Amino acid sequence: MTDVNKVVLAYSGGLDTSVIVRWLQENYRCEVVTFTADIGQGEELEPAREKAEALGVKEIFIDDLREEFVRDFVFPMFRANTIYEGQYLLGTSIARPLIAKKLIDLAEQTGADAISHGATGKGNDQVRFELGAYALNPDIRVIAPWREWDLDSRESLMNYCEQHNIGVDYTGAGKKSPYSMDANLLHISYEGGVLENPWESPEESMWRWTTSPESAPDVPTFIDLEYMNGDLISLNGERLSCCELLARLNVLGGKNGVGRDDIVENRYVGMKSRGCYETPGGTIMLKAHRAIESLTLDREVMHLKDELMPRYAKLIYNGYWWSPERKMLQAAIDQSQVNVNGHVRVKLYKGNVSIDGRQSRNSLFDSEIATFESDGGTYNQADAEGFIKLNALRLRIAGRKRGTDNPSF
Repeated sequence: MTDVNKVVLAYSGGLDTSVIVRWLQENYRCEVVTFTADIGQGEELEPAREKAEALGVKEIFIDDLREEFVRDFVFPMFRANTIYEGQYLLGTSIARPLIAKKLIDLAEQTGADAISHGATGKGNDQVRFELGAYALNPDIRVIAPWREWDLDSRESLMNYCEQHNIGVDYTGAGKKSPYSMDANLLHISYEGGVLENPWESPEESMWRWTTSPESAPDVPTFIDLEYMNGDLISLNGERLSCCELLARLNVLGGKNGVGRDDIVENRYVGMKSRGCYETPGGTIMLKAHRAIESLTLDREVMHLKDELMPRYAKLIYNGYWWSPERKMLQAAIDQSQVNVNGHVRVKLYKGNVSIDGRQSRNSLFDSEIATFESDGGTYNQADAEGFIKLNALRLRIAGRKRGTDNPSF
């Protein structure tokens, strides 16, 4: 294992990646560069620098990627109203291509010949990181310690720390949440613990971002969201950065019990997995975006988007953000958003997101034609007869050919 000179590690400062630093140093006898991404996980990241320094790391990178994450990854995904298997808003999936990109960028910047990550051999993240890395640098080497070492439990990791002089807060480690969690500005996820039994209810104490709908305020919250070219640009008339908009929606949604999901999903590697998710801001954005599209998109464009969306969602879930097919779909989706402009008034109440109003200068809604009152001849109802007969032609032919007595054929 001596053919690697320098490796860039996706480093959180936690137990797993701290072990990986020392393991890489000892087993590959290489220099380790650590990279820690701030994508809104809500943790103080400077301790990661101190831990890396204590492990002898000379090149340490901690980058604030919050705005890039929301602007270049979350918002493009929400233009498609993306949802995986009818429920999952892809909070973890959409963060991985950005981290993969930064790992490759830093490998080039620092002269590293490999990258490394702390994803296990059972999950989706190993696939997402590595597909992204190979798409951006086909010749990069990827080291995935969980697929190589024999450390297979938290206890074995802590024993490794003790044997290799790695500073660990053993008291804090013992009190760690029973759940495997991943957080960023879009969501927080929970797996493991009691959730490994699909029949067990999640503990109320597990949820960190959202009030329970039962305990949410008895008075609804109304907000005004403005969209331009399919992207959110203001909240209650205030123009804000992309990451600030999402952060504020998380607070508003969380206070009103919005955004909890309990899902059994199909992992790309073949197994089913149960996860619980809090995505308050994303839940609001999805509902509001569909509302402004309902005014501004042509019917066939909207329906085509809805047909393409599951494929687009699967590409992101499975790690193909940097693939040519995802880019092709993105170009079509972005083109559809040119006239998706306007305001949506949203009501938040006890876990529910409902639309209270919408308006757009690009609206295709014509009240003179849609009215139940007299339309002054704008729409000739007699035209509907020919429309119906033409669309019924194949059905009538089939009915005659097969016989009216057996219409189920």
